[in-house]
Amino acid sequence: MSAPRAAELAEGTELEPFTDKPLTVTDFVRYQGASGDMNPAHHDTEFAQRAGFPTPFAVGMLQAGVLATYLTDQFGASAIRRIKVQWKEQAWPGDVLTYRATVVGTRHEDGQHYVDLEATVTRQTGGVHLIGWATFVVEP
Repeated sequence: MSAPRAAELAEGTELEPFTDKPLTVTDFVRYQGASGDMNPAHHDTEFAQRAGFPTPFAVGMLQAGVLATYLTDQFGASAIRRIKVQWKEQAWPGDVLTYRATVVGTRHEDGQHYVDLEATVTRQTGGVHLIGWATFVVEP
């Protein structure tokens, strides 16, 4: 699949959404091992409950990484120029997350074509887990 070109990316263009498999505590532990963030609130039920949570909850950077992969799968990793995210609500084991992105702007600067995206990651409940913004360089 080739990356979309600037001419194909009008403001309001929506990328094909991606729905991931249900989250599991095993996903959280695997991410924790890779990242070195071993906060027990993400894998230890008793610890999470003592901290006031019903169960362990998702490691937010895991979903931020999935969002980045979703976007770079569209445009290529070498084309990314900026990405940022903001967490809105927790995600829990069993949640099914859907990743979406919309073109919010395009521009031509310094001989390059850029596309700006706004992304949302929603839970099956309709709640927004995180929002994000990204900029990619694209071919004309």
